Amino acid sequence: MNFQQLRIIRETVKCNYNLTEVGNALFTSQSGVSKHIKDLEDELGIELFLRKGKRLLGLTDPGKELLTIVERMLIDTQNIKSLAEQFSQSDKGQLTVATTHTQARYVLPQIVSEFKKEFPKVHLALHQGSPNEISELLLNGEADLAIATESLSQIPELVSFPFYSWHHTVIVPKGHSLERTKTLKIEDLAEYPIITYHDGFTGRKLIDETFAAAHITPDIVMSALDADVIKTYVELGLGVGIIASMAYQKERDTQLKILKSDHLFGTNTTRIAVRRGHYLRGFAYKFIELCSAKLTESQVKAALKPVDQVDL
Repeated sequence: MNFQQLRIIRETVKCNYNLTEVGNALFTSQSGVSKHIKDLEDELGIELFLRKGKRLLGLTDPGKELLTIVERMLIDTQNIKSLAEQFSQSDKGQLTVATTHTQARYVLPQIVSEFKKEFPKVHLALHQGSPNEISELLLNGEADLAIATESLSQIPELVSFPFYSWHHTVIVPKGHSLERTKTLKIEDLAEYPIITYHDGFTGRKLIDETFAAAHITPDIVMSALDADVIKTYVELGLGVGIIASMAYQKERDTQLKILKSDHLFGTNTTRIAVRRGHYLRGFAYKFIELCSAKLTESQVKAALKPVDQVDL
């Protein structure tokens, strides 16, 4: 048994049992992948994959059990490397943060600036994507931290912490008739076409729930993945915008007017997540603490302990 065989088991599942893709991902041939799988099955005396002819269709029950162990072993292998780097070069390395456009554009710049001042030799990589893509990056070990509003708290393999809370807000072009409304109501918004986030992004679920609770079907004429696009089309007069409050910047959004609307929508909580069992470098803990002073290294480490250690 060797680590290449273990990597092949994990990669085969990730590539939906396409051995050509597995070979490409691991820089080897399809025949080499097949041989490694056969050698491991022969050594263990069990079949790990369901087959139809030469095609792999899925994992057998022993294969499913083995995959859990393989994932843990490969994570610990990377943890050993990270541990060595932490003590041999504590101020160098790479920190990969997976997050959404909204967080990267409006929330993280000051934090990143402070982090780079303290760790100038650490390469900080920001990977932007949808909440589901962000979760996958963290689960696959391609990111050290994830920051998003959706999805992170529902995944058992992740430990997530509250970062900050926020509300949606309404924006209109300057001079819009809604500016004259003293107390904005959800019924007022329903009289206009609406531009807001795409399903699954930046708290869109709470927006939909707000209208549903009032038994209103809004006229959502456009949806986008980020606030910059929404603001652009609101400026053109194509509709009333609903965006995350931190995405409005008075000094830049000079053609727009923000309306008091915190009372209309529920509270969203953006969270920071880490994969259970993943060894974090010291500078990763510092990045988390820069996001929220309450999230000290000791508190995060305690939350990341395996359940059996916590019970002990």
